[in-house]
Amino acid sequence: MRTIKHILLTATAIGLFIGCKQEVKQEVVEQKGPEMAVTSTGYPIEAVDIRNVKLKDEFWLPIIERVQNKTIEYAIEKCEEEGRFDNFLIAGGELQGTVRGEMPFDDTDVYKIIEGASNSLISSPNPELEKLMDSLVSIVKVGQEKDGYLTTWRTIDPANPPAEWVEVKNGERWESLFMSHELYNAGHLFEAAVVHYRATGRRNFLDIAIKNADLMVETFGDGEGKISAVPGHQIIETGLIKLYQVTGKKEYMDLAKYFLDHRGDPENHELFGPYSQDHVPVVDQDEVVGHAVRAVYMYAAMTDIAAIEKDTAYLKAVNALWDNMVNKKMYVTGGIGALHEGEAFGENYELPNLTAYNETCAAIGDVYWNHRLHNLTGDVKYFDVIERTLYNGLISGLSLDGQKFFYPNALESDGVYKFNQGACTRSDWFDCSCCPTNVIRFIPAMPGLIYSKQGNTLFVNLYASNDAEVSLKDHKVDLSQETTYPWDGKVKLTVKPEEAGEFTIKLRIPGWARNEVLPGDLYHYASQMDENNVVSVNGETVEAAEEDGYFAITRTWESGDVVTLDFPMEVRKVIANPLVEEDKGKMSLEYGPIVYAIEEVDNKNNFEQIGLTSDEQFNVQMNDDLLGGVNTVSNEEMTAIPYYVWSNRGIGKMKVWLPTKED
Repeated sequence: MRTIKHILLTATAIGLFIGCKQEVKQEVVEQKGPEMAVTSTGYPIEAVDIRNVKLKDEFWLPIIERVQNKTIEYAIEKCEEEGRFDNFLIAGGELQGTVRGEMPFDDTDVYKIIEGASNSLISSPNPELEKLMDSLVSIVKVGQEKDGYLTTWRTIDPANPPAEWVEVKNGERWESLFMSHELYNAGHLFEAAVVHYRATGRRNFLDIAIKNADLMVETFGDGEGKISAVPGHQIIETGLIKLYQVTGKKEYMDLAKYFLDHRGDPENHELFGPYSQDHVPVVDQDEVVGHAVRAVYMYAAMTDIAAIEKDTAYLKAVNALWDNMVNKKMYVTGGIGALHEGEAFGENYELPNLTAYNETCAAIGDVYWNHRLHNLTGDVKYFDVIERTLYNGLISGLSLDGQKFFYPNALESDGVYKFNQGACTRSDWFDCSCCPTNVIRFIPAMPGLIYSKQGNTLFVNLYASNDAEVSLKDHKVDLSQETTYPWDGKVKLTVKPEEAGEFTIKLRIPGWARNEVLPGDLYHYASQMDENNVVSVNGETVEAAEEDGYFAITRTWESGDVVTLDFPMEVRKVIANPLVEEDKGKMSLEYGPIVYAIEEVDNKNNFEQIGLTSDEQFNVQMNDDLLGGVNTVSNEEMTAIPYYVWSNRGIGKMKVWLPTKED
């Protein structure tokens, strides 16, 4: 593959092998030890691993391949330009120099690239890419101190952090946990190392993470000589829990819970406040506040604790927080975090459009959280949020060429306001590049959302063409899914059990097909869709039981049985709760799971005059040559495109919410 070879050439050019390819190879051989004993996740429902789901989908496969073949290479080149790799080498004494970059968490860009590439390796083995990952891991190892500490800027020049907002007192470790990101760096290290280990079976990256985690266990907690504190930016909690699940080392789990239990505890540390969700104990929180990314990472960890420890107080809190977010603080695109100031949630029903923040990282974190909640409960509402976020406010963060990005995802643009970190269109990179590299780590793992299982029940949660192998409690089943979703609602699922037998397949009825925009009352459709959803088995319509938003079919399945689904699609108008002041007198458009927007480039002569009435008719047409191939929604007055592809044709105006006018 030309692209991977080019990456390897780039890697060699920037010294990723540290001038010693043989040393890297030897290290890998030595560190490929026996498999770890995996500890239970605590979740009753288990996702079907991406290694068992081979995507062939015309919608998702190009997006994943774009990340694999373009965005990873592009990000490596940007990390090289901006000194991300140099920082590890400088910290380890391999290079001379000062700290490069402007953020105290620049190390995590390297970790997230490794994680995304590792997810690619899980689903599609590639020896050249695996070799590159080993070279990146060897760079990281150079920057690690002997006791396991790993935050390069503090190792290089502890008195001069790269960002002025990191407080320095004595130039010592852990002295400014509110904004130093030392524990955030560790969290992304742990998450990436676990995925790399799962992908390769190699211990080289995992051992770096374990050494760092052991230092954390020795450093933080209650007891003589330990530091009573919590991280400013959460994610170390989920990282520690994943390390616990791989290694079985309970101390990691205990430290994760310590960090959560003592949030909002003034006797433990000086509180960071609502910005970091550190204003009251987590079990007493019932409103989503503060920095949205920090929040959803924390809620994901709380859900892990609720699952593993069967902690009812944690479960009650995450349920209350989820209800508040979905009912009062979520955009119609699934985006969260309304405010640029503090990258934060606003007040209840505060959902501005032009100045919406909706950080791409927040959308990713929200999917992680909702996936955990579904694995805990099986409730369809969590996948309603996941689907809306995936198809709209998450993939909007990546351009069609794979090399431009949204950090915030606004729902309106006047072509002037520079909402995207100093730009009013997509940017080719950011000083704070967390979103591009988070897209890299997330997108290749997307196939792991499609199916899940519990006992002898198979959940089909998302619709995308793929071939999958699933091991239920008593049955091994091959599946083949064929669909052009999200452009139409027809799905064909061929079921091939190894042996004929009885089990249950639960097929998710999308929220939009149940006449629900999102769970709760934040949005509703202007009218109900009358056509019925239809499910057939071997060509015969069946009266499948509808269980909690799923068609549940229990039968003796034989090889070659075919299930077909037909979810009728029509253009829908969405109305916001009247308490959302910004959207009063407005409606937005949807077709299936896709939210639509109007762009000035398609509506040059009348952009400001476009409005919606109660009864206009729309034409839906697939345009293969437009924006990578999309359905457009049009009438005599306007043409609308899927929201996720806006701003791929230069600077211009855009709206999701359109004013209503008289018929």
